[in-house]
Amino acid sequence: MAVKNVMTEDYLRSSYGGESMAHMRYLTWADMADDEKVPNIGRLFRAIAYAELVHANNHFKVLEDKKNDYTVTAGAVFGRGTTVENLQGAINGELHEVEQMYPAYLQVAEFQDEKEAKRSFHFALEAEKIHAALFKDAQDAAKEGEDLKMDSVHVCPICGHTVLDEAPEKCPICGAKKEVYKSF
Repeated sequence: MAVKNVMTEDYLRSSYGGESMAHMRYLTWADMADDEKVPNIGRLFRAIAYAELVHANNHFKVLEDKKNDYTVTAGAVFGRGTTVENLQGAINGELHEVEQMYPAYLQVAEFQDEKEAKRSFHFALEAEKIHAALFKDAQDAAKEGEDLKMDSVHVCPICGHTVLDEAPEKCPICGAKKEVYKSF
Protein backbone atom coordinates (compact mmCIF):
# COMPACT_ATOMS: atom_id res chain seq x y z
CA MET A 1 0.00 0.00 0.00
CA ALA A 2 1.44 3.33 -1.05
CA VAL A 3 1.92 6.23 1.33
CA LYS A 4 -0.64 8.87 0.34
CA ASN A 5 0.43 11.86 2.43
CA VAL A 6 3.59 13.91 2.06
CA MET A 7 3.89 14.64 5.79
CA THR A 8 3.86 10.95 6.72
CA GLU A 9 6.30 10.32 3.87
CA ASP A 10 8.69 12.93 5.28
CA TYR A 11 8.43 11.44 8.76
CA LEU A 12 9.19 7.96 7.43
CA ARG A 13 12.29 9.25 5.64
CA SER A 14 13.43 11.17 8.71
CA SER A 15 12.89 8.09 10.88
CA TYR A 16 14.77 5.94 8.38
CA GLY A 17 17.70 8.35 8.54
CA GLY A 18 17.72 8.52 12.33
CA GLU A 19 17.44 4.75 12.77
CA SER A 20 20.19 4.17 10.20
CA MET A 21 22.51 6.54 12.03
CA ALA A 22 21.68 4.94 15.38
CA HIS A 23 22.52 1.55 13.89
CA MET A 24 25.98 2.71 12.84
CA ARG A 25 26.62 4.74 15.99
CA TYR A 26 25.80 1.77 18.23
CA LEU A 27 28.18 -0.46 16.28
CA THR A 28 30.97 2.08 16.82
CA TRP A 29 30.15 2.36 20.52
CA ALA A 30 30.06 -1.45 20.80
CA ASP A 31 33.68 -1.62 19.68
CA MET A 32 34.60 1.08 22.19
CA ALA A 33 32.87 -0.85 24.99
CA ASP A 34 34.86 -3.94 24.01
CA ASP A 35 38.04 -1.85 24.22
CA GLU A 36 37.00 -0.78 27.75
CA LYS A 37 36.61 -4.46 28.71
CA VAL A 38 32.81 -4.41 29.08
CA PRO A 39 31.91 -6.97 26.40
CA ASN A 40 28.31 -7.46 27.52
CA ILE A 41 27.68 -3.75 27.07
CA GLY A 42 29.30 -4.09 23.65
CA ARG A 43 26.97 -6.98 22.89
CA LEU A 44 23.97 -4.93 24.03
CA PHE A 45 25.02 -2.10 21.68
CA ARG A 46 25.30 -4.62 18.80
CA ALA A 47 21.91 -6.15 19.55
CA ILE A 48 20.17 -2.79 19.74
CA ALA A 49 22.03 -1.71 16.58
CA TYR A 50 20.33 -4.66 14.90
CA ALA A 51 16.95 -3.55 16.32
CA GLU A 52 17.54 -0.07 14.88
CA LEU A 53 18.27 -1.69 11.52
CA VAL A 54 14.92 -3.51 11.81
CA HIS A 55 13.20 -0.16 12.39
CA ALA A 56 15.01 1.48 9.46
CA ASN A 57 14.08 -1.42 7.18
CA ASN A 58 10.43 -1.26 8.29
CA HIS A 59 10.27 2.46 7.49
CA PHE A 60 12.02 1.90 4.15
CA LYS A 61 9.58 -0.84 3.15
CA VAL A 62 6.62 1.45 3.78
CA LEU A 63 8.24 3.91 1.35
CA GLU A 64 9.06 1.28 -1.28
CA ASP A 65 7.06 2.91 -4.06
CA LYS A 66 8.55 6.39 -3.40
CA LYS A 67 11.61 6.25 -5.66
CA ASN A 68 13.51 9.52 -6.04
CA ASP A 69 16.38 11.48 -4.55
CA TYR A 70 15.52 13.14 -1.25
CA THR A 71 17.33 15.25 1.28
CA VAL A 72 16.68 13.67 4.66
CA THR A 73 16.88 15.58 7.92
CA ALA A 74 17.16 13.44 11.02
CA GLY A 75 18.32 14.20 14.54
CA ALA A 76 21.31 12.25 15.79
CA VAL A 77 23.79 12.04 18.63
CA PHE A 78 27.39 12.46 17.51
CA GLY A 79 30.69 11.95 19.28
CA ARG A 80 32.88 9.35 20.88
CA GLY A 81 33.31 9.23 24.61
CA THR A 82 33.71 6.73 27.38
CA THR A 83 31.22 3.90 27.53
CA VAL A 84 29.34 5.73 30.28
CA GLU A 85 29.15 8.84 28.06
CA ASN A 86 28.19 6.81 24.99
CA LEU A 87 25.42 5.12 26.96
CA GLN A 88 24.14 8.56 27.98
CA GLY A 89 24.07 9.53 24.31
CA ALA A 90 22.12 6.36 23.55
CA ILE A 91 19.69 7.01 26.41
CA ASN A 92 19.15 10.59 25.23
CA GLY A 93 18.51 9.46 21.66
CA GLU A 94 16.09 6.72 22.69
CA LEU A 95 14.20 9.05 25.03
CA HIS A 96 13.89 11.65 22.27
CA GLU A 97 12.27 9.01 20.08
CA VAL A 98 9.99 7.82 22.91
CA GLU A 99 8.94 11.20 24.29
CA GLN A 100 9.01 13.44 21.22
CA MET A 101 9.48 11.91 17.80
CA TYR A 102 7.50 8.70 17.53
CA PRO A 103 4.42 9.85 19.48
CA ALA A 104 4.08 12.82 17.09
CA TYR A 105 4.79 10.75 13.96
CA LEU A 106 2.37 8.07 15.10
CA GLN A 107 -0.37 10.62 15.74
CA VAL A 108 0.07 12.10 12.26
CA ALA A 109 0.02 8.63 10.66
CA GLU A 110 -3.19 7.85 12.55
CA PHE A 111 -4.78 11.17 11.54
CA GLN A 112 -3.80 10.63 7.90
CA ASP A 113 -4.98 6.99 7.97
CA GLU A 114 -1.55 5.67 6.97
CA LYS A 115 -1.88 2.12 8.31
CA GLU A 116 1.56 0.80 7.33
CA ALA A 117 3.33 3.90 8.64
CA LYS A 118 1.31 3.66 11.85
CA ARG A 119 2.42 0.03 12.29
CA SER A 120 6.08 0.87 11.61
CA PHE A 121 6.07 3.85 14.00
CA HIS A 122 4.26 1.82 16.68
CA PHE A 123 6.77 -1.04 16.50
CA ALA A 124 9.68 1.40 16.80
CA LEU A 125 8.10 3.38 19.65
CA GLU A 126 7.44 0.31 21.79
CA ALA A 127 10.91 -1.14 21.20
CA GLU A 128 12.66 2.19 21.90
CA LYS A 129 11.07 2.31 25.35
CA ILE A 130 12.79 -0.97 26.15
CA HIS A 131 16.08 0.17 24.61
CA ALA A 132 16.19 3.26 26.83
CA ALA A 133 15.71 1.11 29.95
CA LEU A 134 18.34 -1.43 28.87
CA PHE A 135 20.86 1.32 28.15
CA LYS A 136 20.13 2.84 31.58
CA ASP A 137 20.80 -0.52 33.27
CA ALA A 138 24.04 -0.84 31.30
CA GLN A 139 25.07 2.69 32.27
CA ASP A 140 24.39 2.00 35.94
CA ALA A 141 26.73 -0.99 35.76
CA ALA A 142 29.38 0.94 33.84
CA LYS A 143 29.32 3.77 36.39
CA GLU A 144 30.24 1.18 39.02
CA GLY A 145 33.12 -0.03 36.83
CA GLU A 146 31.24 -3.24 36.02
CA ASP A 147 29.88 -4.94 32.95
CA LEU A 148 26.16 -5.56 32.44
CA LYS A 149 25.14 -8.87 33.97
CA MET A 150 23.43 -10.97 31.32
CA ASP A 151 23.81 -14.19 29.41
CA SER A 152 22.46 -13.11 26.04
CA VAL A 153 20.36 -10.54 24.19
CA HIS A 154 17.49 -11.43 21.85
CA VAL A 155 15.92 -9.16 19.21
CA CYS A 156 12.71 -9.65 17.28
CA PRO A 157 13.47 -9.20 13.55
CA ILE A 158 9.92 -7.99 12.89
CA CYS A 159 9.62 -5.09 15.35
CA GLY A 160 12.94 -4.73 17.19
CA HIS A 161 11.68 -5.88 20.62
CA THR A 162 14.80 -6.54 22.70
CA VAL A 163 15.14 -8.68 25.79
CA LEU A 164 17.97 -10.04 27.93
CA ASP A 165 18.68 -13.71 28.67
CA GLU A 166 15.68 -15.45 27.07
CA ALA A 167 13.32 -14.59 24.26
CA PRO A 168 9.61 -14.72 25.11
CA GLU A 169 7.40 -17.40 23.59
CA LYS A 170 5.58 -14.62 21.73
CA CYS A 171 6.80 -11.08 21.06
CA PRO A 172 4.78 -8.67 23.22
CA ILE A 173 4.90 -6.00 20.49
CA CYS A 174 4.19 -7.84 17.22
CA GLY A 175 3.32 -11.41 18.22
CA ALA A 176 6.27 -13.07 16.46
CA LYS A 177 7.28 -16.49 17.74
CA LYS A 178 10.33 -17.10 19.91
CA GLU A 179 12.05 -19.05 17.14
CA VAL A 180 12.48 -15.99 14.93
CA TYR A 181 14.37 -13.91 17.51
CA LYS A 182 18.00 -13.18 16.68
CA SER A 183 20.40 -13.89 19.54
CA PHE A 184 23.51 -11.97 20.48
